[in-house]
Amino acid sequence: MNEKLLQYLWNFKIFKSFDFKDVSGNSLEILNFGKWNFDSGPDFLLGKIKTNNIVLAGNIELHVKSSDYIFHQHSGNPEFENLILHAVFIHDVEIEELNNKGIPTLELKAYIDESLLWKYESLLKENQFIPCANLFQAEKVPFHFWEESLLKKLDEKSLEIEQALARNKNNYEAVLFQTLAYSFGLKVNASIFLQLAESIDYSIINKIRQNQVQLEALFFGMSNWLENPQDHHPKIWIREFYFLKNKYLLSDLRFNPKFSKLRPPNFPTVRLSQFACLYHVNQNLFSKLIFAKNIEEIYSLFEKIKASEFWNNHFNFGKISPIEGEKFLTKDFVDLILVNAVLPLKYTYHKNSDENIIDEILDFYRKIAAEKNTIVTGWINLKVKVENALQSQAILYHHKHYCEKKNCLNCGIGFQLLQSHQ
Repeated sequence: MNEKLLQYLWNFKIFKSFDFKDVSGNSLEILNFGKWNFDSGPDFLLGKIKTNNIVLAGNIELHVKSSDYIFHQHSGNPEFENLILHAVFIHDVEIEELNNKGIPTLELKAYIDESLLWKYESLLKENQFIPCANLFQAEKVPFHFWEESLLKKLDEKSLEIEQALARNKNNYEAVLFQTLAYSFGLKVNASIFLQLAESIDYSIINKIRQNQVQLEALFFGMSNWLENPQDHHPKIWIREFYFLKNKYLLSDLRFNPKFSKLRPPNFPTVRLSQFACLYHVNQNLFSKLIFAKNIEEIYSLFEKIKASEFWNNHFNFGKISPIEGEKFLTKDFVDLILVNAVLPLKYTYHKNSDENIIDEILDFYRKIAAEKNTIVTGWINLKVKVENALQSQAILYHHKHYCEKKNCLNCGIGFQLLQSHQ
């Protein structure tokens, strides 16, 4: 037993019976369990009890042991002046201060199902895929779990976007550019691509986007790949990069994207070439993405995006690849860009002006395929149906914020499992 669990049980009124008696044997009726307080002071505010035919209104404090009242230094604290009840799991010592004030103590141990305690303890001890794997029942997933979890993730992402907007003088196009760069980098190069994008004044991108060679030259040069050329073709990029450097007084900062632990199609050379193509082909990319009314419109913006001709037989500079072919964006990769970059920005842009945006965004996610990764697979193995990106994104958010942290008491699924302890 810990105090967090005790507060949880009190808040949701999970007891075997409510025929309460205080430690002196007096009948105790809880008329109002109070409002859970997450700030300093008593655990539950505005409670109401009836004892000895007297109704008392005020605050309620919970502890695992009665002695915790002393150990937590509540004695003499003015925040606890309006206490009407001390509810504890085990009554181990009389608290003179409370007795003198006539404040009853309620021992809860006999009112709590031991199997529930066992369940909770087992959750905390488990090192499985998720703590409740042995108890998990797919039918216990709450009805609105998916939508609520995804919206929490979108709100979290929206806060990050708003912070980026503040850094970029509310320039949504610049933030889109940076957010897309981050997504194109995948896990290995995400932060490096973001730093690269942030180091470039977005006005430069707008000025040169009609010239794909210059866009590539800018990205390759900033990536420190043009200093010691090993091919003939990069000479074009070198010439253009130094032209841009002198014209726009580019930063001397250089970034070094990583190649290790990446499959060749995900090499940063290929991804940055595709990124350049995206901005070259779609001259009004921001407007097209933000105001798209269906998923087909968005997919169409990525259909023709591919690395430039040089990369048909290269994955890196200085080495011709035996595998030849055009390097288009795959649908799986586009889906990752949509769920992680495009749709969160679209949500942020419209959320304060369009009352229908939540339903629209959720519908967009429903029409995108679910991600394929170990976490999603783990939930599928627990008989959870994950049929689209709305569900996979919800799971990824939930797993990060609840399962990994063993935050079972605040988990909608955990609540259902603990409620079914009988």
